[in-house]
Amino acid sequence: MSEPTGAGAASAEPELSYEQARAELAAVVERLEAGGSTLEEALALWERGEELADICQRWLDGARKRLDDARQARTEP
Repeated sequence: MSEPTGAGAASAEPELSYEQARAELAAVVERLEAGGSTLEEALALWERGEELADICQRWLDGARKRLDDARQARTEP
């Protein structure tokens, strides 16, 4: 699957795969739930989690579009 499209797809850092973003997001959530971070660390983790959630959503939106396109192509004469 190619990189997702959207606002963050043209960022300076290479786009993560869905699986990479999901795994990192799970790790961020675990760290936030564990507590013990300073406020600044927690805010940074939260911001990274938001970025990762956006990446995952773009991948899922792209997959949905591909499925919809494939279904439509199959039903067209």
